[in-house]
Amino acid sequence: MKALISVYDKTGIVEFSRRLAAAGFELISTGGTHRTLSEGGGLAVRQVAEVTGSPEILEGRVKTLHPVIHAGLLARRDSPDHLAELAKHGIDPIDLVVVNLYPFVATVTKPDVTLADALENIDIGGPTMLRAAAKNFPSVAVVVDPADYSWVAEKMARHSLSMEERRDLAAKAFHHVSVYDTAVADYLTATSEADSLPDKLTLSLKKVAVLRYGENPHQQGGLYVLGDGPTGGVAGARQLHGREVSFNNLMDADAAWRTVSDFAEPTAAVVKHANPCGLASHEDQAEAYRRAYEGDSVSAFGGIVGYNRTVTAATAAAMGPVFYEVVVAPGYEPEALKILRKKRNLRLLAVERTGGAPSYDLRPISGGLLVQTLGAATEGPAEWKTVTNRAPSDAELRDLAFAWKAAKHIKSNAIVFAKDRTLVGMGAGQPNRVVSVHLARRTAGDKSRESVLASDAFFPFPDNIELAAEAGITAIVQPGGSIRDNEVIDAANQSNMAMVFTGVRNFRH
Repeated sequence: MKALISVYDKTGIVEFSRRLAAAGFELISTGGTHRTLSEGGGLAVRQVAEVTGSPEILEGRVKTLHPVIHAGLLARRDSPDHLAELAKHGIDPIDLVVVNLYPFVATVTKPDVTLADALENIDIGGPTMLRAAAKNFPSVAVVVDPADYSWVAEKMARHSLSMEERRDLAAKAFHHVSVYDTAVADYLTATSEADSLPDKLTLSLKKVAVLRYGENPHQQGGLYVLGDGPTGGVAGARQLHGREVSFNNLMDADAAWRTVSDFAEPTAAVVKHANPCGLASHEDQAEAYRRAYEGDSVSAFGGIVGYNRTVTAATAAAMGPVFYEVVVAPGYEPEALKILRKKRNLRLLAVERTGGAPSYDLRPISGGLLVQTLGAATEGPAEWKTVTNRAPSDAELRDLAFAWKAAKHIKSNAIVFAKDRTLVGMGAGQPNRVVSVHLARRTAGDKSRESVLASDAFFPFPDNIELAAEAGITAIVQPGGSIRDNEVIDAANQSNMAMVFTGVRNFRH
């Protein structure tokens, strides 16, 4: 029996190879793997060049791409003609292939990577061997994951690797190659079409967790990540405490994390059903939390809390009286963890500040996917245009900037009332904008007086402005662009409100 071993990730490969050798396998290898096994592991290993009779050429680019190797992999053991042809050419069958590939993703994500570096890390021989072995899995076992070494070695030693297990290993190999090819295609596509959507988009997803259920108990749910590599964001969060997270927990935690990550100042968000119902920025994190909570203390119950700074002990203590499902933050002070862990079921997630961003925003529809580039409008006050007789004051402008960012994370038709960088009222998900203004006013109550308003899209009629004026709104930020903009502006001027147009919208379904 022969085993061909060529791995970039050397984790566990020496011990695995020892077990194979003890089971009677002849080991064949290349380059760095050969050195690891022979010099580092003291194993008898033949070089591929010795088996093929051909030297490695082109600085190692060509070594396993040879008929002796691929005939040994592809020959069907149940075909007398194949076996006769192997014998005629003096080629031995290969029974096991152990391969994992060059670190393409790790290479191209380096900030200073060049195209030459990327191309050099596109593995050719490895995927070719994996595909050949996986194609012939009834005769050739194929292993790509170090986690499989132990049980495969045991099975191979007892000649008990079942057909179902061989098939599973082959599927895993094809997936490994597919993920790799997808990463290469994405890199080259991004390089050539940086400002447009590609004509073809390949996705590779790996299940990393089975969830208790989906949005409802009768639905199955799972967490998948793009590709095979490590991930950032909420999908890659470390859970530090609490019950296992659910489908809805993750949806809301992601909404909270995306919201707070959009603010430079220390910010706290309370999210319910994927919408921020409480949001505040303040230099004192505990005060930011208190303001966010007080923005809608009724809706906060059972919500998800997000922070864009390490959670302090003072903040953890301030959260004590309220029941929350999840807290998501970049980290936690030791004392904060001690306080929060007293709540047995509270899930604590620690999320990397960077990474985990997908390339596109994907929305499934029946029969396909809608795909768009990422990100809502990011223009700030410097790009805004004052359209009313009165320009916003500095304090109003500061709150308008806060409200505009908040509206970006609230479902349409989004209306935000804000004061002192605090969300005091919000209307979301309504079929018309005036109802959202009513809802924001109802939530804000007396706090709507002298607050500002942000709208994710233009106002189609002046009735929204009139209702805002009744609520005590003093300044408005909105995209503009309605055929009735002049009527809307006139309504604002009649109430001495300041209004700015952004020229872009933050509409989010």
